[in-house]
Formats: sequence, structure tokens, C-alpha cells
Amino acid sequence: MADPAMLLLLAVAGLALCAALLWLRRRPAGPEGARGRVCVAVLGDLGRSPRMQYHALALARRGHGVTLLGFLSTKPHSDILCNEKIHIVSISELKVLQVGPKIFQYITKVIAQAIQLFYTMLKIDRPSYILLQNPPGLPSIAVTWMVCLVRRSKLIIDWHNYGYSIMSLIHGKSHPIVQIAEWYEKLFGRLSDYNFCVTNAMKEDLQMNCNIKTDSIRPVVEKSAFTELDIGNGNVTQVKERPALLISSTSWTEDEDFSILLKALEDYEEYVSDGIKLPSLVCVITGKGPLKKHYNRLIDKMHFKHIQICTPWLEAEDYPVLLGSADLGVCLHKSSSGLDLPMKVVDMFGCCLPVCAVHFQCLHELVKHDENGLIFRDSNELAEQLKMLLLEFPTAESKLYMFRRNLRASKQLRWDESWEQTVLPVFRNN
Repeated sequence: MADPAMLLLLAVAGLALCAALLWLRRRPAGPEGARGRVCVAVLGDLGRSPRMQYHALALARRGHGVTLLGFLSTKPHSDILCNEKIHIVSISELKVLQVGPKIFQYITKVIAQAIQLFYTMLKIDRPSYILLQNPPGLPSIAVTWMVCLVRRSKLIIDWHNYGYSIMSLIHGKSHPIVQIAEWYEKLFGRLSDYNFCVTNAMKEDLQMNCNIKTDSIRPVVEKSAFTELDIGNGNVTQVKERPALLISSTSWTEDEDFSILLKALEDYEEYVSDGIKLPSLVCVITGKGPLKKHYNRLIDKMHFKHIQICTPWLEAEDYPVLLGSADLGVCLHKSSSGLDLPMKVVDMFGCCLPVCAVHFQCLHELVKHDENGLIFRDSNELAEQLKMLLLEFPTAESKLYMFRRNLRASKQLRWDESWEQTVLPVFRNN
């Protein structure tokens, strides 16, 4: 049991630190050349954070100096690397110490990450704003808030999801570490100056359950920077007796159950073997992540005559080319909070690629069932949808082609147009 006097001392020290930081915050900013500079920060892999890369590019194109901070495990887009206004600052991806109980290992990693992030953010040119991706929010939200107090910057959180809801997939909702993470995320989340979020449903949740002021939240609905390619299906659909190309992308994490797709493909193989006139399939699942080896082992045990499956990693420049060449997208993302939307579907729609997507709470904000794609709940439904969509493939009379026509006719706002309407005013007016 901890000494009460020691706990009191720590509490007093913590209050003193907070008071000092608040005093620093209230000091006049004074003249400096960094006004307008933005730090776009991710406590994750920059190359696999497309939305934050889009933010950085949009800011740079409108004259802001940008510091893009995060892990460099995967190469960012070439437009990021070539832009003179974007300065990339790499932080190290720390591994968990393999010593002692797991809770000790986790706490040690969080403390080490906090120290590294705090030091790095104090070293960079002073930003007027820090735009932080959440999740992961532990320890990045608290650290960034403290840096903003010291450097008199404004904190903007871009809420992609809740970190505690992702943790609950592994540990369960009642696990103490999940409950602590939820308390932490809601406490520090409401200390931000402004907030972006990916859906209207998340905006409502941030208001109701996190007590974040309504006027500080702006839904920045996912829009793709991709467009339909000339090499896409406008020409290829008329080529007869060719395989259909299915594409899915993933981070190979617990919120995407790829056994649903594998079981649906087994059923599809049976349909073809039973004489139903369906095309052969090439199924490409692209991405990196912790469960990739597990699913590759399952795929290796499957023996198909009419289906080929491959699981490559594609560079950022190659991925839209693959989407533009595909016939159908499949999304297995099942939001841990039910409040975020899969960027993979946004990019598929940007390329006018119809989608079959697994159902969750606010998916209807993006996928309109039987209009631009189909929503399924299990492998049986997905198998039936694949059969129905590909029955008249590749003719223009197929339902698959109808979905593509609907996507072309929808005249979706692109990322840059949407960003200028919803995000730019925050940086221009404050």
C-alpha cells in the first residue's frame, strides 16, 4: 500500500505543474515567425495514415508550413515527400519490454512514449496549431495538451474512433485498463480547442458522452483524393471470359473478421463447381498488420480451382491503380465504437468502385444499400451477394455495373473541396 503522505505529495506536485502550465498558457504570445505553422501529429505510422497526409497536403497547398510527425515504418505518399512546405519529423516506434507482468510492460511503454513525444514536440518549430490524430490517444492527447500549454499553441483533435473501444476488442469492456483508457480519453479530449470527427454520429457522441462543446466540433466526413482511372472498367467490362477482380484492404486487426470473406469464397467456389455460370475470381487483400500471418495460414490451407487469393502490400501510388482496375470492393471493417467509417470504402467510391460492406451502426452514412453497394451481416449473405452481382458479369446489364453508374452520377465532393469548406475556416478564423 502506498504511503498516504507520498500520495498527497504527488497530488500537490501534479496540481502545481498544472497551475504552472496554465500560467504559461495565459502569457501573451508576442511576435514570432511561426504564426500559421501547423504540426500534424500521429502516434502511428504516417504511411498508413492517409487522412492525416491529406490534411498536411491541404495545409501546405494553402501556404501553411507543416511539420508532419509520426512513425516512418511505411513510406508516405510521394506528394508529401516532394512538398517543400512539409517537414517530416520521425519518432521511434517503441517495442514493449518483454520483462515483468503485462501491465508493467504496457505502463513502461506508455511512459517512454510520453517522454519521447513531449521532447520531440518541444524541439520542433513552434506551431500555432497541433492537429492530432486519435486514436491512438494514450499518451498522445495528454502530452500534446501539455505541449500546447507550454508553447501557446491550439490543440485540434481529429477523432477517427475511440482508442478505448479498440482496446475493448482485445481485453473486453470491463477490463480495468479499458475503463481507465475511456476515462482518460474523455477527460483530456474535452480540453482541446477544436475537434474534427469522421461522422455525424461521432459528433453527437462527443457532445453527449464526452461533454465537448458543440461549437468546437466539425464533422469532416471522409472524402477520397482518388478518382476513377481511364484504365478502369469503362473499357475492361466488355472483355468477355475474364476473371472478376475483387479488392479488399485491411490493417489485419481484430475489428475486421476475414473469415467471413474466406467462407463466402468457399461458397462461391461451390456455386461455380455446381455449374452456375459465374466468372473465376482474383481476390487481392492488401495491407499490413498483426493478424496477417494468421489469415495467410488459413488461405494456404484452402484449395480453389476458380479463385486465386493474394495478400500483397502496395505503395501509396499503386493502391489507387489497383482500385481503378477492380470490379468489386469488399469491406470487413466493423467499427469498434460503431461511430467511424472505413476510409477504404471512401477510396473505393472515389474510384467509382461498388462495394459489399459488413453492417455496423452508422455505415448508412456512407454505403446506401442497393444504390452504390450492398450491406451484409454474415458470410452467407456475402456469398449470395457475390453470386447475384457477378451472375451477368461483365455485361453492362449487371447490377454491379448499375452501382458503378450510380457512383459516377453522384458527383461526390472530393477531399480538397470538402476540406476547404469544413476545415480551412478553423485555421483562417482563429
